[in-house]
Amino acid sequence: MKLELINLTKQYGNFTALDHVNITFTEGICGILGANGAGKSTMMNLLTDNISRTEGQILFDGTDILKLGRGFRRVLGYMPQQQGYYEHMTVQTFLSYMADLKAIPKKRAKAEIERLLTVTNLSDVRHKKLSGCSGGMKQRVLLAQALLGDPKVVILDEPTAGLDPKERIRIRNFISSLSRGRIILLATHIVSDIESISDQILMMKCGQVVGVDTPAALVESVADKVKELPCAPEDLEKLQAQYKVGSVFQRRGETWVRVVGDALPEGGRFVPDRLTLEDVYLYYLGA
Repeated sequence: MKLELINLTKQYGNFTALDHVNITFTEGICGILGANGAGKSTMMNLLTDNISRTEGQILFDGTDILKLGRGFRRVLGYMPQQQGYYEHMTVQTFLSYMADLKAIPKKRAKAEIERLLTVTNLSDVRHKKLSGCSGGMKQRVLLAQALLGDPKVVILDEPTAGLDPKERIRIRNFISSLSRGRIILLATHIVSDIESISDQILMMKCGQVVGVDTPAALVESVADKVKELPCAPEDLEKLQAQYKVGSVFQRRGETWVRVVGDALPEGGRFVPDRLTLEDVYLYYLGA
């Protein structure tokens, strides 16, 4: 099973939102990293045929998804970034309605909805109207509807936005448990959401792919690009203007900074044994 993007391009007038992207997704979780405006949501909308492509192909097992039509939509689960609901419906009614749209038999739909209400921690609010749900609850409802019908391709656009840390970990672990036998694309700018569960990471900037590899390989690629050094508080602004500064922290009463890049300031020490995907993000995607 594979999903191929070949020279995929989307333009809005003179603005190129996605620029000749070539990538093949296979079974497992691919985390898609990029700041807002990097092209993540544009790619998601092209994959779901919510917008028309300017150029290129999207193939599922060798056949363009436009040709597959309804056949591709049957194996697709999509959680959009923007929340859109029938506010008068309850959580359970909305999921039942979405199951009907997906033509899932009622007996099977009932069992699936019960399971999804449990794993997304929505059982206690199943009869609550969507108009009265918090933003975090609505995010979980969106995730639940995306998983109805046991889809083989799951596209999640910012799935943990608005969730508290405990809910985020719960949903992240659940997404990880779904990866066998599926292609899961998880687009986010929250590095911690994908660092521990992704089989590979795709990094995007200005509509282009700037890197793709396993999390371990990407972290290794910045092994000599990260330093920590002391910095007087009055010099911090100047340092930030010259270098890519990650975290600022206190150590034994001193202010220290973590700096990422090819050209690093004198002093301090390299930290090759405590690298994270946040360092990778800052190196490849930071301003």
